Amino acid sequence: MEVVVLGSGTLLPDDQRRSAAHLVRSEEVRLLMDCGSGTVHGFDRHQVSWRDLTHVAISHFHTDHFGDLPALLWALRHGVPGGRAQVLTLLGPQGLGRVMEGLAAAYGEYILDPGFPLEIVELSPGSERELNRGQAILRTHEARHGPEALAFRVESTGHALGYTGDTGPLPALGAFFSGVDVLVSECAVADASQLGNHLDPPSVAALARDARPGVLVLTHLYPEVQGLELPAMLAELGVSGQVIVARDGLRIRMEHHGTPPVVQGPSEHTPPL
Repeated sequence: MEVVVLGSGTLLPDDQRRSAAHLVRSEEVRLLMDCGSGTVHGFDRHQVSWRDLTHVAISHFHTDHFGDLPALLWALRHGVPGGRAQVLTLLGPQGLGRVMEGLAAAYGEYILDPGFPLEIVELSPGSERELNRGQAILRTHEARHGPEALAFRVESTGHALGYTGDTGPLPALGAFFSGVDVLVSECAVADASQLGNHLDPPSVAALARDARPGVLVLTHLYPEVQGLELPAMLAELGVSGQVIVARDGLRIRMEHHGTPPVVQGPSEHTPPL
């Protein structure tokens, strides 16, 4: 299993960190988790194949997490030589169908009829969905970020990947992500006490201490946290293992059991403790 971080930032202009997007590849599954603004051009920028996407999973309906979905559907309609025949499964929270109808009203009918089979699946917290006849399993959990927000856990080839999406502190997520090889966690703000719907370093540390991931990847970074020594801060807060501050283009590959994931591409990280 491999994850490629295509967007590690927010909606704020930042040429190094665009809005949320994370591609998971395992066997024949090509799952894009979130499709924020800048995702489509990011595929080419980081030399990542996009024509063979099999699934897109949207964590919630904020622009920085699904704003490039119309562009992606347009690209798959017009940018596949000979046309695309493969079904694309679009997964998301309750209300996804309604949102897609709104996008079709705004952008055109290609949103719902892109010229290839499109399956729209609404998920609730606690859902379990097989991808490509069981080659991977996607599990969902509620997230603390608006009524529809979901967190994802992907399991395939004996490996597991967790993705918080956007969330505030939620103790139950520790058990949901328990034992994942890689946990991609938002670390949006320096102090979450005024918000409640995002994580700061202490709340990320609490999550990681419970989940004990093999590698912790910090993403969805606002400028206020980009200047902090996040790996050192989390180590002082009791987080063991490798901590990586993501940049767009980061790749993490999970290979043999018992060996640490392989990290490639732009990042700021510490060696294993």
